[in-house]
Amino acid sequence: MFEFFAALLGLVATVWITFGVYIAGRFYPNYDHFNQFCSELGASGSPTQKLSPWINNYPLSVMFVIFGWHVTQLPDASIAFYITGVLIMCHGIGTWFAGYFPMDKDPYTLTPSRHCQIHSTAGSVVMLTLLVAPVIITISPDSELITPWFRVFSVSVVLASIFFTIKLVKAYRARQGAGLYQRLSYWTQLMWLSVFSLMLA
Repeated sequence: MFEFFAALLGLVATVWITFGVYIAGRFYPNYDHFNQFCSELGASGSPTQKLSPWINNYPLSVMFVIFGWHVTQLPDASIAFYITGVLIMCHGIGTWFAGYFPMDKDPYTLTPSRHCQIHSTAGSVVMLTLLVAPVIITISPDSELITPWFRVFSVSVVLASIFFTIKLVKAYRARQGAGLYQRLSYWTQLMWLSVFSLMLA
């Protein structure tokens, strides 16, 4: 029974963060999901600095780590599955660090604080782990768990996430729409995690 719930945590985490970001945003006056980053909900001095990590980062980090651990424990799984599980666990650890060390309230500051630098590093880990994981699965040996359509889906997710990340960089420089493209890039990765989770359940 525990294995079943652990396998579903990839899907649960996606649903959780979707509602968590929305709820935290409700407590942040005039928060703009289109232009503001998700991390601004937990930024230093923000109205939801204390709330956001507790309803988003900390519970999500536990879900990601347990789900990643479950992937590493799959019977007869290839080394690709083990690496994927470790990447998902690292994703969870990065999520925790990104919550514990807040970004600066102004995401465009030229002199970021030490906490913000740690937050940015953790954020990079969060994004890269779920970008590499689908690639690992795509090139993994044949197995009953990895079907041809899921390989195609994984490649599509990686390409879509890279596309939205490029759009994010451009939006950040233009200071217009960065929040939207951050969400599209990350939630594309979470969609992959959700489908992967359902396949394992």
